[in-house]
Amino acid sequence: MNEQMAELKIKKSRRARFESRFEHFLWRFRLVTILPVVMSLLGSVSCFILGTQEEVHALSHLFQGSFNPDKSIILLGKVVGGIDYYVIGIALLIFGYGIYELIISDIDPRLQDLSKERRNILSINSLEALKQKLTNVIIVALIVTAFKLMISYEVESISDILQYCGCVLMLAFSAWLVGKNHKST
Repeated sequence: MNEQMAELKIKKSRRARFESRFEHFLWRFRLVTILPVVMSLLGSVSCFILGTQEEVHALSHLFQGSFNPDKSIILLGKVVGGIDYYVIGIALLIFGYGIYELIISDIDPRLQDLSKERRNILSINSLEALKQKLTNVIIVALIVTAFKLMISYEVESISDILQYCGCVLMLAFSAWLVGKNHKST
């Protein structure tokens, strides 16, 4: 009987060690998410660089004296395109920040030396909060893109005007929904 109990203890001990090692491995495996975090941060920097190039290109035409008032729509499209890159960069930044905080670790410098309002700017405590912040930024990006397309929109018929008005109404409605949702959270 003592032999059986000793054997049972050994089996339990082996199982507990295996379980402990496996759980340790699982906990370390979360570090795989560093790859998408780093890539989204690099993508964010890339978008900021592309946005800056668009803005500098537009401003260089304006300040070099090569600006043609007839082509102001194209220039405005470049400026709005640069803003679009910035908004996409912000979305990638929020994604990387959120994934890091949710899965890997809290970002400690965010909690130090800042007012409470500044600390909560990118506070992401759940996957739902991350989705909400990304949704807000993506809707802003869609509004900016739609604005870029609308400034060069040529009206040729009454149906074109109706489509344009419908697009404006949908954008206004989506902005209202985002604002309403933001107030309720």
